[in-house]
Amino acid sequence: MKYVVVTGAYGGMGYAAVKALRDKGYYIFALDRNVRDAEDGVMPIQADLTNSDDIERAYGQIKSVTEEIFAIVHFAGMYNLDSLVEMSEDNFRRIFDVNVFSVYRVNKAFLPLLRRGSRILITTSELAPLDPLPFTGIYAITKSALDKYAYSLRMELQLLGISVAILRPGAVDTGMLGVSISALDRFCDGTELYSCNAKRFKKIVEGVEAKKVKPEKIGKKTVKILGRKKPRHIYSVNRNPLLLLLNILPNRLATFIIKLILK
Repeated sequence: MKYVVVTGAYGGMGYAAVKALRDKGYYIFALDRNVRDAEDGVMPIQADLTNSDDIERAYGQIKSVTEEIFAIVHFAGMYNLDSLVEMSEDNFRRIFDVNVFSVYRVNKAFLPLLRRGSRILITTSELAPLDPLPFTGIYAITKSALDKYAYSLRMELQLLGISVAILRPGAVDTGMLGVSISALDRFCDGTELYSCNAKRFKKIVEGVEAKKVKPEKIGKKTVKILGRKKPRHIYSVNRNPLLLLLNILPNRLATFIIKLILK
């Protein structure tokens, strides 16, 4: 029996991965703030990953079942749209705590259960290697930081025989578009600097996220990555061609285009 820890296990991508991995014979420890009833092959563990005590309790529950886990798969995270000069410091810290520090906490706490041949899969975003658009900055910054963290972790853990890979999904049909629009609506209502710009940006968000893939595709990709003998470092799903094109352009030109659209 191979045991896998999945964080954000009851979100759209996380639960798709849980089901796909379970169907392939893995036993899943499903960590999330809000969990469902236990299922065959799935043990739900309620945990707030910004809370070290919760992570310690989760570790104890897992260790009571097994002394070894095959993989940690990270899907926990939060999305936000806001202005870098208007958002509160608490919100700035919060998104880093959820998107970056929670991954660090889990990997550090669960390392004693990993062995040579174990894997860590970290979900970032297609935005991670790209220049961020206005108002997506805080989300893109955290995912870029997570990308760098994952690369550094890969460099270190290879010495212990543990592989680290990154999954960079584009738009996935998980209800995130609704979250994006809701966040932008709140921003539009609250901003004192960018009201006109933000309303125009809403149309861009809708366009960027119009081409979505089903979360089941992410589940299948997760199974494939964990099943590889030597996983690559980076796996991408559903990259947006317009975002890629914008990042190919010289920075000055890309900045000018965005200004024309939003001004």
